[in-house]
Amino acid sequence: MDKLIYYLYHIPGKKIGVTRNLNNRVTKQQGYFPDEYEVLDHSDDINYISKREIELQQSYGYKIDRVEYKNLNKNMKINATEMTSTFPYPLNKLKGNLMDKLGESWETMYGKFKINNETVRWIIDNAKTSMYDTKRSYIYNKAFFEKFINETKSKILAAKFINEKIKKSVEDGFVYHKQTKDTHPRDDRFQLIRNWAKSRGLYAKGDTKTQYCKLMEEAGELGRAILKDDQPEFVDAIGDMVVVLTNLAHLGNTSIEACIDAAYAEIKTRKGKMENGTFVKS
Repeated sequence: MDKLIYYLYHIPGKKIGVTRNLNNRVTKQQGYFPDEYEVLDHSDDINYISKREIELQQSYGYKIDRVEYKNLNKNMKINATEMTSTFPYPLNKLKGNLMDKLGESWETMYGKFKINNETVRWIIDNAKTSMYDTKRSYIYNKAFFEKFINETKSKILAAKFINEKIKKSVEDGFVYHKQTKDTHPRDDRFQLIRNWAKSRGLYAKGDTKTQYCKLMEEAGELGRAILKDDQPEFVDAIGDMVVVLTNLAHLGNTSIEACIDAAYAEIKTRKGKMENGTFVKS
């Protein structure tokens, strides 16, 4: 088994520190390229490198770490309560120590929380200094849960919902076609919508005004889905709006295909730029 090598690095005018991964700790995390720092020493002996770090910090006139590196490198003791998880590091030391603990985890009432690159970024953005000890920092457990555990479950449920909708549509006669760069999906779905509406008397007894009101109702559902970040409802609302638009076009003596073609003919050569999340034509 390969031995762990500890590197004692020096960023001139800034600090002296220890890491097992120079690229990750010094370049990626702190933004210093290899020509901007130097390696003063290295060893597979954590006791030696820990003492040497303190000696060189003192010799170069830098702030001396209160805790030797060998003690920082022990398994992180995270205090998890019902509300929070508290780390044994201040905010300015938190990222580096979390990156050294990639792959570790801790237990909370919401389940097991894992330390990886994605969760480290979130923790750094959301951690706060402990009001009881400025050398410690904490996060709210429910916020972590909603971001990394509950959100994942929601995505799984959304995917399941969408697949069930597609399966039901196929059973009802709606044929879904995979789109490639060489082909376009057929528009028989629109005709199936019209057949469905005609069989239910919508064209004989409906009108454009009622369909417009229905469209606004579905737009409201879409707005609620967006605000709630509800993916299944988002998909459902857009699908319902397409159905209503198909029927609205028919009742207005045109077709949804003609409306799409006219719109695309208008925009296909349009130039402009994005401003505040919206394309503004020039």
